[in-house]
Amino acid sequence: MAKTPKKPAALEPRTGGRLLADAIIAQGCTQVFAVPGESYLDLLDGLYANRNRVELVTCRFEAGAVNMAEAHGKLTGRAGVAIVTRGPGACHAAIGVHIAAQDSTPLVLIIGQIPHEETDRESFQEVDYRRMFGGMAKWVTQIDDERRIPELMAHAFDVAQSGRPGPVVVAISEEMQKRLATVPDIGPAVVAPAYPAPDALDAMMAMLAGAKRPLAVLGGGGGWSKAGLANIQKFLIANGLPVAVSFRRQSNFDGTHKNYVGDLGVGADAALVQHAKNSDLILAIGTRMGEPVSQGYTLLDMAGATPLIQIYPEQAEIGRVYRPALGITADLNAFAAAARGLRVKKPGWGAWTKQLRASRVAQAVAPEYEGPLNLARALQALERALPRDTIFASDAGNFATWPTRFMHVGPEQDFLAPTCGAMGYGIPAAIGAKITEPGREVICFVGDGGALMTGQEIATAFHHHVNPIILVFNNGMYGTIRMYQERVYPERISGTALTNPDFARFIESFGGHGEVVTTTDELVPAYKRASASKKPAIIEIRMNPEQVTNRATIADLRSQAASRV
Repeated sequence: MAKTPKKPAALEPRTGGRLLADAIIAQGCTQVFAVPGESYLDLLDGLYANRNRVELVTCRFEAGAVNMAEAHGKLTGRAGVAIVTRGPGACHAAIGVHIAAQDSTPLVLIIGQIPHEETDRESFQEVDYRRMFGGMAKWVTQIDDERRIPELMAHAFDVAQSGRPGPVVVAISEEMQKRLATVPDIGPAVVAPAYPAPDALDAMMAMLAGAKRPLAVLGGGGGWSKAGLANIQKFLIANGLPVAVSFRRQSNFDGTHKNYVGDLGVGADAALVQHAKNSDLILAIGTRMGEPVSQGYTLLDMAGATPLIQIYPEQAEIGRVYRPALGITADLNAFAAAARGLRVKKPGWGAWTKQLRASRVAQAVAPEYEGPLNLARALQALERALPRDTIFASDAGNFATWPTRFMHVGPEQDFLAPTCGAMGYGIPAAIGAKITEPGREVICFVGDGGALMTGQEIATAFHHHVNPIILVFNNGMYGTIRMYQERVYPERISGTALTNPDFARFIESFGGHGEVVTTTDELVPAYKRASASKKPAIIEIRMNPEQVTNRATIADLRSQAASRV
């Protein structure tokens, strides 16, 4: 005899703040990152009621909170959640929305809003968020009916995580959080991913079969799963394709594998750029072929002289700049699953792949640098000492080209970095990553400029008992801007010099572990002591300021500028 289904429990009225907290949990969130504000006291109380189901991470600056949430989104593939207050809090948070947009990272930013009846009076901290974020986020909404909180929050997560992932902004006014409503929670939608059309796969394989010098460019942000990356790697390796990753996407392919040929981005090896220009087919998987990857839109002819196959989850992005010979709209993981077993019979590019790989190996050889610190060799020694599942979080700046050139991200490691070049990302991202994955080593690469933009978030690491290890590359300047300055206005130093603290003592003042490295052989022992301390740690690497990039000194740049006069 069939059992009679149980009737659903009677719904109880809940405040909007509690509904909002419950809606976050209904979408599977385990952590939210926030700077508290009076505009969302009721949401804070709803999170308190759910404190055993979701961790509220209290941050020190809204940009730090959103960057932690963005790192969470990159690592998990699920929308990271940040909560900030109205006006100043939302403005501070905007950089994280920009990062998530350009990095294709799923993110939901919740903003407390002014009382609804005060709209358009330029009330205290009033901002129209639809106008502010309209050109930056995938969707911006404001909840003006407490009964719609579960509906609109569920849709916010759907939008953030679907197609090309990205940021969604949700504003909710104070009174919406206080009013009572009797409505059910809404869980995640079950959506079958968009698979590539079979005839498109046939066409792709036919084009590959006719190529002699193909190059795969592997990009994509929060849309990849671990299984998807494993499947696409299997396809690329089985077909013997040379694989470059797009700008700051080192997590997408095993950097130690013989098919890995480098990264196409800022500071890319000149030989790889030339190889890309000489290729007779580009297989662009998950990349928009944007400005950094395309070397300022100079890599290819926009009319399609070099055949381009572009696979992307958002049809509007395919051919937005470069006209492809074949565009395939598909969920990246679905595409990888479909392509996993496809093979080209007798591929004719074996020697080509070896040539590109040889160029990558050659550029990773550490040159002889002047002074007691050869940073290339120090980083390569560090690579050998790190755990196989290390998470790297990198800030933006010239220093970041050193680990990109001389280190390799292994198959079990993750690499988090802002493709929009936002400074101040590294330290919060490292803390967010460590909170998300507490059992893994987290290494942050950050310059002295970026370290003091969001370095106060170190307090968050102590508050939440996590211990990232932060490598501060200190050359006493905004190095990237100084490089450009010396190229255009040699010897006219303006606005790029910095005065810094003793970074080791800075973290020691919190109770953390500090180290200073000035020679090649000091980095690995310093790392081992920092890791063994089980405390948040800073290793300050005092660099030679003359060596402004890993390929040029300031004297080199001045000489080059003089030769152009």
